[in-house]
Amino acid sequence: MPKIDVEALPRKRGTNYPAPYDAPCLNRRWRALGDAVGLTQFGVNLVQLPPGSWSSQRHWHSDEDEFVWVLRGNVVLVSDDGEATLAAGECAGFKGGQRNGHCLQNRSEQTAELLVVGARIAGDHGEYPDLDMIFGCEGPYRHRDGSAYPDPVPGIVQD
Repeated sequence: MPKIDVEALPRKRGTNYPAPYDAPCLNRRWRALGDAVGLTQFGVNLVQLPPGSWSSQRHWHSDEDEFVWVLRGNVVLVSDDGEATLAAGECAGFKGGQRNGHCLQNRSEQTAELLVVGARIAGDHGEYPDLDMIFGCEGPYRHRDGSAYPDPVPGIVQD
């Protein structure tokens, strides 16, 4: 059935970033809405960012487009263009291939809720401009010189 019972979906928490880059994202939570109905061409996630949490480290994608709509609360969009507050009802998008590192940070006292949509493109890769870290579809996060970060990483858990 195409109707999604959001509350019945498992809620995931955390990140696979290596330490110490994992810290601001450890309390990030989400439900995979697109996966619940078998979507394969793009992902749709309902993301909750408690106070102090980040959506990710600042990053960009080689191919994948991303879109975010703030449903509740406020977040600060941090990008190469500077900082901008996004309030409930506001949205932002990021075109694949544009080297504009971006992330969302909840600097408020209330949990923010976001609808996040992203393409699923084989071969997508990217960088974290503030860190010695790159990513690709072929495996774990790596240093810019191509060497892997040591295992284990904290990982994603189901709430």
